[in-house]
Amino acid sequence: MTRPKSRNPFPTVDIIIEVMDGLRTQGVVLIERKNPPSGWALPGGFVEYGETLEAAAVREAREETSLDVDLIGLLGVYSDPSRDPRFHTISTVFLARASGEPRGADDARTAIVSDPRDRTRPLAFDHRKILDDYLSFKKGLLPCPKTTTAVRDNRVTRRMRTTPTSPSSLGSSARSKRT
Repeated sequence: MTRPKSRNPFPTVDIIIEVMDGLRTQGVVLIERKNPPSGWALPGGFVEYGETLEAAAVREAREETSLDVDLIGLLGVYSDPSRDPRFHTISTVFLARASGEPRGADDARTAIVSDPRDRTRPLAFDHRKILDDYLSFKKGLLPCPKTTTAVRDNRVTRRMRTTPTSPSSLGSSARSKRT
C-alpha cells in the first residue's frame, strides 16, 4: 500500500520593523516586492530547514532591508489558506525595532519607512490585516505576548511569557548580528 504524499503549509515569517529616531517611532518598514505577487509588503520570507522562526525573522529583515533588528515581540500567527495566492503558508509575525535607513536588497526592489495607517499603497498577501492588528495592538486593543530572544554562538533562543503585554512594556531584547 502506498502512502499518499503529504502536503503541508510552508512556514514563513513577517516582521513589523519600527524604525526608531531616539525614543520616537518614525514608522514601519515596507518593501516593494521584485517577484510576484507584486505590491508592497512587510519584510519576511520562508523559514529554512533547521532554522528557528526568530533566526529567520532576523535573517529576512537583514536580507530585505539591510537593517539589523531587535526582536521585541510576537504579534501573532496568520494561517488563512488564501493569505498567499501561490500556496498555503503560515506566517509568524514578529515585532522588531531598528534604527537607520532601510535599503531594499535581495528580493525587495526598494524599502521605505511608512506610516502604518497609510492605505495608499496596495499591500500583498494579508499584510493590511496584519498592519491593522498592529495598530489595534498599539492602541491597547489587542494583547501581544512578549518574546525574549538571545543570540548565542550564532543560535537564537527564545522564551515567551504566557501573560500578554502592553505596547509600552515591550523592551529591546535581542540584537541581530551580522555573520
